Amino acid sequence: MDEAETGAAVSAMRAVAHPVRLQMLSLLTGTEMSAAEVARELDLTHANASYHLRVLVDADEIVVAGEEKIRGGVAKRYRYPHERRGQHARPDRPTSDDQVFYARALGQEIERRVQQRRTEGGSKGFHSDLEGWVDPEAWARACELLAEASFLLHEANRAPRSPGTIHVSHTAWAFQMEQP
Repeated sequence: MDEAETGAAVSAMRAVAHPVRLQMLSLLTGTEMSAAEVARELDLTHANASYHLRVLVDADEIVVAGEEKIRGGVAKRYRYPHERRGQHARPDRPTSDDQVFYARALGQEIERRVQQRRTEGGSKGFHSDLEGWVDPEAWARACELLAEASFLLHEANRAPRSPGTIHVSHTAWAFQMEQP
């Protein structure tokens, strides 16, 4: 990975290593939203939502999906292009402190979701954790299934509170450990 690629990877990692921006990525999967809509949904000020959206755009994590005229002005609509992640993935992320910051932010986001589930009385769910030793074929198949489940849920995601939808949380992070 050259210096420019490393810088872009670090920038992207830092961009998403923030609980609000992680929420925005989830929110903008499967739907386009303006900064004002994102602000209302996440209970942020319009200025704060706009700032975080610009950080994500600058890091190439979300795209401007279009514009619309609103009360004499123009509002950008943003979306998270989840479908490109498998086809045009960035080079491997650097193994730096930035990954630790990302993991910490992700942990805070999962904690928020679990608290919300408890408050809202969520129904069915599944969680799993393992650090172990498996054969390469089992590992390859597990990665395929995790990728398939993630793609299915990203494709099925709709705008918040769309009729006929349920509010869900999905997080997957699987990786091969370094051999001791």
